[in-house]
This record gives sequence, structure tokens and C-alpha cells, in this order.
Amino acid sequence: MSRIGIRCLALIAVLIGACGPSSPAEPTAPPAEPTTLTVMTHDSFEVSQEVVAAFEQEHNARIQFFKAGDAGTALNQAILSRESPLADVLYGVDNTFLSRALEEGIFEAYNSPLLSQIPDEFKLDPGNRALPVDYGDVCLNYDRGYFDQRDLAPPTRLEDLTQPEYADLTVVQNPATSSPGLAFLLATIGHFGVDSYRDYWADLQQNGVLVVSDWETAYYGEFTLHGGERPIVVSYGSSPPAEVYFADPPIDEPPTGVVTAEGSCFRQIEFVGILQGTQVRDLARAWVDFMLSPTFQEDMPLNMFVFPVNPNAALPDVFAAHLVIPDQTAQVAPDAIAANREAWIEQWRNVTLR
Repeated sequence: MSRIGIRCLALIAVLIGACGPSSPAEPTAPPAEPTTLTVMTHDSFEVSQEVVAAFEQEHNARIQFFKAGDAGTALNQAILSRESPLADVLYGVDNTFLSRALEEGIFEAYNSPLLSQIPDEFKLDPGNRALPVDYGDVCLNYDRGYFDQRDLAPPTRLEDLTQPEYADLTVVQNPATSSPGLAFLLATIGHFGVDSYRDYWADLQQNGVLVVSDWETAYYGEFTLHGGERPIVVSYGSSPPAEVYFADPPIDEPPTGVVTAEGSCFRQIEFVGILQGTQVRDLARAWVDFMLSPTFQEDMPLNMFVFPVNPNAALPDVFAAHLVIPDQTAQVAPDAIAANREAWIEQWRNVTLR
């Protein structure tokens, strides 16, 4: 047979083989199921869905948020359930409750690489069990319209609230259950001193101060701006930009004012920590890193109206335009809070709730 014939037979054999039955394909492994991470937070926690979705996609995760009440209540739940944790991560413990969280040993240490970007002033736990996420100033807020309509000057300092013209106008949160409530109690201790703050609270009680359990009840239930009967409320220096941002119809100026006289506000720092007993430690660490990253930090101001601790995070324009920052906040040392918090709360109870 000629060379051409041999080549033709070879080509035919190849073609027949190509058209014949193919060998079965190797089975493809199904994609791994997302890992669930449960994050316990206070009731005021909010985050944009697209921000969470980006994290979930990157880490093949499903984030489940568990809102457990005000910060004090959430911490209590984390402590009571530490033998069988309800979550993997706890966010929202602030510097007023931090020492209790650390004493109870509910967090495991984690030295996040993002900590190098955070200023030292926010790092209150040398053991890196609780990592700073955000901060805000707890201050008295007032309803501008209420005072304008009555031709009554709004309060400008803490002492004003004890005057007859402000009787029955103020609502505060219980410091035993509310982190802004405890922050405001500490503001009065820092402003008046440990020997005189009880006298101030006795005067407030005589002047008709209303005490409620948490910030949501005070601000959205009792504050006149939202349908209540009290035009003075303990809230935040960032309430004005929040009111402008959410206003419908739009407004140019905030309807709330903030009392910022020297020593009338207390700076609150909020932390995140990995709960002891988590079964998804690597994912929990990744989430903590994410909360400290500019992506998450830039999302916070218009969701929770707090300041990012990461200086690389930019503030939204509306937030920067209307926020109120006190020149000098009340000062109470962290070790003094740790040593005296429960005693101060009990003294407050004896004066205010008697």
C-alpha cells in the first residue's frame, strides 16, 4: 500500500474514534455550603445589605445578626449564655460596660492586623479581647421647634434641667440597662464630681425627670420630635445629621439642638469581640477585620450615626455638615468606671427611683 493510502487509513481511524462513544466525565464536586456566623448586637445596629453581601461572597459565609436589646442587655445575655454561646461575635459593648465584659471573660483575644490603623486613644483593652469599632458623644438633645413655639430658651448646660421652667421636660435612660443612660450618668459624675452628682440627680428627680429602659423608647417614644411629650432627651451629638438625612420631605437644617457646654457630654466608644466557644474562629476573625476596615467603617455614619475609629474612612457630606462635636467632654477614667460602676448605679437608683 502506498504512503498516501496508509495516511488515509490512519485519518479514517482517528475520525471513527472521535465519533465513537466518549468516556464518562469526572463528577464535579458540589460547591461548599456557606458557613454561618452569628453576630450579636444591640438594637441600634444597622449595616447596608450590599456591604454584608460583599463579605458573604468573599468568604462563602452567611451572616446572621441577633439583636439582643440595648448594649447592657446584650452584654447580660452574652454573659448568661457563655456556657452555650448564642453567637460567635458580640458588637456594641462600650467603654461604660467594657470592664465588666473583660472581667467576665466572654471574649477571646485577637490581634487584628487592622489595629495598626486605629489610633491608640480608642484601644482600651491591652489584651485585644475587645477591639474598637466606632465612637460617639452622648449629649442632651432638644426639640428646637418646641422651645421656639413657647418662646422658651432651650437648655445650654446640665444645671438648667433642674430649673422650674424645665420641669417635666426631660427623659433619660436607665444606666443599669442602657449604655447611653450609663454614659449620661458618667457625664454627671465627671461634671459635678463623685461627691455632688447625687445632689444633681435628686434635683432632677424633684423636677420631674422621666426614666425609661433604653434609647429607642426615650428617643422614638417620649421625645416630642417623634410624637412624645418630652422635648429634652439623652441622645447623641450625631442626632442632627440623622434627622436631616431621614427627613421626609427634605430639610436643610436639623430640628434638634445639642447641649455641648463643657463637661456635659460623655464620649462613648463601642467594641467588637469574638465570643469564647465559637466554632468558626477563622470566619469570626475575618468579620472583625471587616468591621475595622474602611469599607465597613464608611458605611456606619449613615446607618448608626457614629464616627469611624479608622482614620482612613471618609465621612459622608451630610454627616460632616450637621454633626455637633463638644469642645470638652466629661472625663471619667476607665479604671474608675471599672471600680465604681455598680456602686454608682446603685446610688443612682437610691436617689432617682426611690
